[in-house]
Amino acid sequence: MHTVKEAALLTGLTEHAVRYYTDKGLVPSIQRNDQNIRLFDAESINWLYGVKWQTGMPIEVIKKYVDLCMEGDSTIPERSEIMMEHKKAALVQLEEAKQRVAHLEEKTILYQAILEERTPDTTNPGKWDKFRHTHRDVFYKLS
Repeated sequence: MHTVKEAALLTGLTEHAVRYYTDKGLVPSIQRNDQNIRLFDAESINWLYGVKWQTGMPIEVIKKYVDLCMEGDSTIPERSEIMMEHKKAALVQLEEAKQRVAHLEEKTILYQAILEERTPDTTNPGKWDKFRHTHRDVFYKLS
């Protein structure tokens, strides 16, 4: 049996996350000793790993998934649908992350040019009225 601290180390979660997930009912096999201390067996650790990989999914949806797992194989189609929806959302987030990285790559190149004094500083939105041609896609002026 493992303590919260040990469960956190085994799963890569924080101790706070381990406590939070168990308090939310996401680890149905959690046990407690006579001092009400959480104890984790192999199954409990597996539940924590399962919850960990649902990161980004609302807690209510994870709880629904856990409950469906507890009901058995008859819920496989519904669990599959939950995973498909989560995958779609994760792919959207991935695309957004790729766009942010591309933007940051452009910005770091621009900042290097500014630091090397090869170009003026056009990164400050407070100065964009001077560089309207550079920022016409985001420039806003009251009419």
